[in-house]
Amino acid sequence: MSKILVIAEHLDGKLNGSTARAVSAAAAVNPESIDVLVLSDAPDAVAAEATRIDGVSKVLTIARSENAHPLAAVLAPQIAKVAAGYTHVFAPSTTFGKDVAPRVAALLGVSQVSDVMSVEGPHSFERPIYAGNAIVTVEVDASSIVVATIRTASWPAAAANGSATVEALSLDVTLPTHTRFIGLQQGKSDRPDLQGAPKVVSGGRGVGSKENFEIIYKFADKIGAAVGASRAAVDAGYVPNEMQVGQTGKIIAPELYIAIGISGAIQHLTGIKDAGTIVAINKDGEAPIFEIADIGLVGDLFKILPELEAALG
Repeated sequence: MSKILVIAEHLDGKLNGSTARAVSAAAAVNPESIDVLVLSDAPDAVAAEATRIDGVSKVLTIARSENAHPLAAVLAPQIAKVAAGYTHVFAPSTTFGKDVAPRVAALLGVSQVSDVMSVEGPHSFERPIYAGNAIVTVEVDASSIVVATIRTASWPAAAANGSATVEALSLDVTLPTHTRFIGLQQGKSDRPDLQGAPKVVSGGRGVGSKENFEIIYKFADKIGAAVGASRAAVDAGYVPNEMQVGQTGKIIAPELYIAIGISGAIQHLTGIKDAGTIVAINKDGEAPIFEIADIGLVGDLFKILPELEAALG
């Protein structure tokens, strides 16, 4: 039977929602057990959150001062050591997971499976290729440990009704010192987090300027949505790159996605294809975004948005 180890992603003492989505993917393998590994200098609070994820058998913690910051070079040797007793190691396909999983795979001497969007069997998985234009089935040698990143947009978050136990581990493993933490710079916002928000409003090059982007912020605040942007808007300097949605930005799956002034380049469509309902507003009726939109409004966004706001009251 399969035993799966899920690597917890967390920041500032709080568990990231991507972990519960990775647990959902693990459950699809129908394993004997699913354990979550928390690496931190003070893992107790994060571990307590992880115990409540449905399907989790046990939460393992490693408390070391070196784990105060999620450095892949430091975390990977510890994960590889713990992974010796498991058939699978899953991490979310976020910046964190994409950073640490390849190192773990290399230390274990196996190939990594990236962006798992469907589980066909214990060693068979589907993942997107060619910017999501094709889906390929990847078969892993049954005698090999599976190291995979989970495409979080393709999986629902596991419910939080569990009651797993916590076990503290003490590892005899030498950690590298060639990588050190300098600092973390991140944008602060009162708006919902882009990757976890149920509603997202994104603006594209059609918005016209950084100043005009205020209309996107205003509308998003009106409906309680996170704000994103197309690569074209980021490249034009309208917004910072952490707001980019798409293959080279954030891949998201909100319940509602509103694309405003976005033509729909393939890399952007890849990042939103799992959204529940897609609404597109663009003056070009032939824009590719309308091919995948559930609702399309053709017209001047600077006239349509005020009308929508007025209708919302």
